[in-house]
Amino acid sequence: MPDSAPRLGFELNGCRVEVGSAPITRLSAVLRDELGLVGTKVGCDAGDCGACTVLLDGDPVCSCLIAVGQVRGRTVTSIEGLPDASPSAAALQRAFLKHGAAQCGICTPGMLGAATALLDREPRPTEAQVMDAIGGVLCRCTGYRKIVEAVLEAGGGPARETVASPVAGAAVGTRVERLDGRRKIDGSEIFGADEVPADALAVRAIRSPHHRARFRFGDLDGFVASHPGIVRVFTADDVPGDNCYGVIGPFADQPVFAVGEARFRGEAVAAVAGEPEALAALNLGDFPVTWEELPPLVDVDAALDEAAPKLHDGRPGNILTRGRVVRGDLEAGFAAAEVEVEGRFETGFVEHAYIEPEAGFARRVGDRIEIQACTQAPYMDRDDVARILGLPVEAVRIIPTAVGGGFGSKLDLSVQPFIALAAWHLHRPVRMVYSRVESIMTTTKRHPARMRVRIGAARDGRLTAMDFSGDFNTGAYASWGPTVANRVPVHASGPYFIPHYRALTRAVHTNLVPAGAFRGFGVPQAAVAQEQLFDELADKLGIDRLDFRIRNALGPGVPTVTGQVFEAGVGIRACLEALRPRRDAAHAEARAFNAAATGPLRRGVGFAGMWYGCGNTSLPNPSTMRLGLRPDGRLTLHQGAVDIGQGSNTVVTQICADALGAPLELFDLVSSDTDLTPDCGKTSASRQTFVSGKAAFLAGQALRRAILREANAGEDARLIFGDGRIAVEERGHARILSLVDLPVDARGYVLSVEETFDPPTSPLDENGQGEPYAVFGYGAHLAEVEVDIALGTVKVLKLTAAHDVGRAINPTLLEGQIEGGAAQGLGLALMEEFFPGKGENLHDYLIPTVGDMPPVTSILIEDASPIGPFGAKGIGEQALIPTAPAILNAIYDATGARITRVPATPDRVRAAIRALSAEEDSDA
Repeated sequence: MPDSAPRLGFELNGCRVEVGSAPITRLSAVLRDELGLVGTKVGCDAGDCGACTVLLDGDPVCSCLIAVGQVRGRTVTSIEGLPDASPSAAALQRAFLKHGAAQCGICTPGMLGAATALLDREPRPTEAQVMDAIGGVLCRCTGYRKIVEAVLEAGGGPARETVASPVAGAAVGTRVERLDGRRKIDGSEIFGADEVPADALAVRAIRSPHHRARFRFGDLDGFVASHPGIVRVFTADDVPGDNCYGVIGPFADQPVFAVGEARFRGEAVAAVAGEPEALAALNLGDFPVTWEELPPLVDVDAALDEAAPKLHDGRPGNILTRGRVVRGDLEAGFAAAEVEVEGRFETGFVEHAYIEPEAGFARRVGDRIEIQACTQAPYMDRDDVARILGLPVEAVRIIPTAVGGGFGSKLDLSVQPFIALAAWHLHRPVRMVYSRVESIMTTTKRHPARMRVRIGAARDGRLTAMDFSGDFNTGAYASWGPTVANRVPVHASGPYFIPHYRALTRAVHTNLVPAGAFRGFGVPQAAVAQEQLFDELADKLGIDRLDFRIRNALGPGVPTVTGQVFEAGVGIRACLEALRPRRDAAHAEARAFNAAATGPLRRGVGFAGMWYGCGNTSLPNPSTMRLGLRPDGRLTLHQGAVDIGQGSNTVVTQICADALGAPLELFDLVSSDTDLTPDCGKTSASRQTFVSGKAAFLAGQALRRAILREANAGEDARLIFGDGRIAVEERGHARILSLVDLPVDARGYVLSVEETFDPPTSPLDENGQGEPYAVFGYGAHLAEVEVDIALGTVKVLKLTAAHDVGRAINPTLLEGQIEGGAAQGLGLALMEEFFPGKGENLHDYLIPTVGDMPPVTSILIEDASPIGPFGAKGIGEQALIPTAPAILNAIYDATGARITRVPATPDRVRAAIRALSAEEDSDA
């Protein structure tokens, strides 16, 4: 806009501001792009997620739906100004920290804005008022319960006790507030779209509108010449290295740009780089590309047909890979069974639906490329980008931002190849931010599964045999399909002893969006099948469903289906037993309710068990930590485990502090950066607390030994850290180690250590026998539901979740992971299913809101792992797995109708109830 144009004025965070943007510009864009207040987050630009909520004259509004012209002369308050604008805000921020109400933090500014408006008009709100006030803001991480509790505390409700600065050696096991929490609640945290060089160009991808199509380009040079501000078009011809990349080396098949044929709707065929204003105004419909739509393969049966076209050369029948675990004699096992059950189960695509769309920028620095973006796997990104650009890995630097939710999809590359390629060729910084539609259309999903299961048991309730087969729709490219195909057979038994077992899986290519990693790597789908059938088997045997599971549960010295034996740290029986008191009470309450019911509502209770191997399946899985002691006595932890909201920044530091014997407050973090931190591996598979935490434990112990050597003291000596000195106390005597007198290394440390931990595993043989994981986590969930048998609607009233975490390093963060995982499990059970080409927004694709989530009671079981740091195991993936089958079993308990295809939407529940009624009428 010309400088002579009238400027628009309003009050922002207590100050008068004038802006030059056009009056129709979104307020969110003005706050972020013109005024630099990036604490206001943008998740959808459609008013669906509420992340951009600000206060307008004290009322919460979605700033993406407000034109800046509408705020002329009015008062706007963003997250940066909340504490000065309202006394409620400071109390809210404090309560959010205490309760762990901010996990990834991308929704937190919106939540705080909405909650501040509530407390300003209603200082002592009820829980219902809190839920109503924040109901327009979506959160994918927390499960909402800690947010609700935090708002209630700020309004005078029950207070949460935390430990701000635990004494040396007492950090583990305490409710330490997140070390990165302050940045999340004051709006200063930097996410992928928040920090951009002023001269950065922008990039937009040209994507296939068809599930499968040939294409050809027209006059690309002419297109650039005829569009001022457009700098260049990139295609596969411009990739200097390998056009294909992938998360698993042998299956690296996904191209940066498709060549000749696009294999799924949304696949990139080109990218346009230009000035941001020009690119924002560009009509991509004018891009010179011609499409020839081809018949797509959109289901597994069609893809497996011998006459079907092969989507990938060298893969017979479009089968990407197979998984196999076989133990014992299956025929003999079923011959010994006196009771059998079998069933077919189906799940669909599930969208990750994190609130932060993919974003980042890249810049060329001499002969190196630097990328700052949201990612779960910086070293994997580095290696793939180096491959794409034809560079040595040392020439690529990945600087992860805060990640606004990941859950697996941000293990795969998204914006990184496009911005790296453009920045490399153009010698200018380049940024890219996915729209919500682009994010949902193109990023990986949870694998749809078709499973067939048969289980047998003896009359005494002992399991004798299980036969599982599953086909997983892996979409157009591999992504993490091999991991899912290999992990599911190990886990499909559940945490139970089954002497005769066969599990066979296939990951199958189709012309749909790639399916990849999503919290559980296929295990939640298998649990939907196995845990429902275990209920059926118990009922046929006339055995209490909980007792049936406990009778068959794994324990110390009992082999798993891969023949692995753990002598300790097997806490599944304790988890199941922990549910018994609430199970018994809930059953009694449900029976009383149903006996008195005169309307269509019926209540039921269900539960399910789970187990999950922490880390990669039978593969190397190392993490490395560096710890340095500075002359001033402070400690620097080079912590490369990306925190995507789960709390690794805090938990790993707690572990390291206690291993060293130093106060937590002395630690400074150097967060993940491939130039500054060692490789801590990807943030996935519940591995960071266990694997990176153990590396931090070893580093803490190593630095302690180094200090004791300098002081010539024994292992039992006590360290007391001070400014520039450490007092080493031993047998009543103290010696002072003067740090300022010690030589300093190149990093500025007087002492420095680096330690690596790689969990001990072994390869699986041709029958899947071996030791795939060093540690399993265990858990069991209890769901209480209310079903409207006339409408088919299901409301979850309460969840009780027992998890064997080995050692609760930080109980508050563990509870947050359990509650957040349970929310995603509830979505899987009742509402979430993505249909490629439809519902590519957060209005049509439903995820649980605060109104959908019931209270969650977490029970932390500590059956210590002999290998984990202080006995700890992972929790992130585990928390999701048993929720859906527990809810489905509760629906059956309430109605007698079994749901074999999830989600259990009202039409499916109603159809199952009607089918049951018809069957009963026929029998009569």
